[in-house]
Amino acid sequence: MKPIILLFLFLLGASMILIPIFFVIFLNVPVANETAFDTAFIKKIELELDPSKNVPISVYRANSKKIETYPLEEYVRGVVAAEMPTEFELEALKAQAIAARTYIVKRIAEKDFSDVPEGAVVSDTVKHQVFLSDDELKKIWGIAYTERISKINKAINETIGQVITYQGKPIDALFFSTSNGYTENSEDYFEKEVPYLRSVASPWDNQSPKFQTSLTISYDVIKSKLNVDPVILASTGQKWIEILETTAGKRVKKIRIGDKILSGRQIRELFNLSSSSFTFETKGDEVVFYTKGYGHGVGMSQYGANGMAKEGRTAQEIIKYYYTGVEITDIGQWIKPVS
Repeated sequence: MKPIILLFLFLLGASMILIPIFFVIFLNVPVANETAFDTAFIKKIELELDPSKNVPISVYRANSKKIETYPLEEYVRGVVAAEMPTEFELEALKAQAIAARTYIVKRIAEKDFSDVPEGAVVSDTVKHQVFLSDDELKKIWGIAYTERISKINKAINETIGQVITYQGKPIDALFFSTSNGYTENSEDYFEKEVPYLRSVASPWDNQSPKFQTSLTISYDVIKSKLNVDPVILASTGQKWIEILETTAGKRVKKIRIGDKILSGRQIRELFNLSSSSFTFETKGDEVVFYTKGYGHGVGMSQYGANGMAKEGRTAQEIIKYYYTGVEITDIGQWIKPVS
């Protein structure tokens, strides 16, 4: 075979390997047979399971109506993967891991599992924490699985066994997606005042795609859901819908609609608004609600955490910013490992 032909075949073979690498690494463009490419060129970071912290977590799977058991850190990984976008900064993912671990440790320490079927300690729904198993993540992520699971594994490994405490006890580590620029005092949404769930500024959230939304609701829907008749008030010259009071977190505390006075939370839940931070505009026989933020607003803002991480803040700094007066400690005094 002539040397020129051998050279051509060599260059052809090399290009078939190097061109896909160039497109994926430098241009982030997918290529054919990406599953094989992903396995070959991305080294998977494995989850580290510390035997001294090997606590089984029995999870009630709502769809299958079965109880499945996972090691603590594998459970935490499944929560982080389900609750926070994997493209977030590593320090934000680590903060989410600490919050998720704190939640389950608090449940175990308090030994109250009355809201789940016998044999389970937690469910996999928003009632507690959303959870996805490793097999489910492989199906959802497909070719991106190795890269994404490695990033989350790293976040778990670097925070293993860490929980948030206040005055020596695990906290109720509430979190939500996006604030309106401020988090909410606990009593302004959940009624109970909690010293570590205080309102703080969260200016990073305006980068969230969920920061501003709107929803149009007809008068007939409002009337039927609240059983109000604004004609009665219209005859006196009063406004039939009016915000009466706002919270420290700049959300609606009290609103009057017709002859009813309701909380911002009630309106949010009745009409499925993104948050209780809203203004409104009446247009004919409709009301347009303009909302800021997404979620209840109490505790750690996920988009706020990511914004802080982008500025170079650590997971510990993020945690201590959103949860007032807390410490980060080891789970050892509450959880005993299973040998």
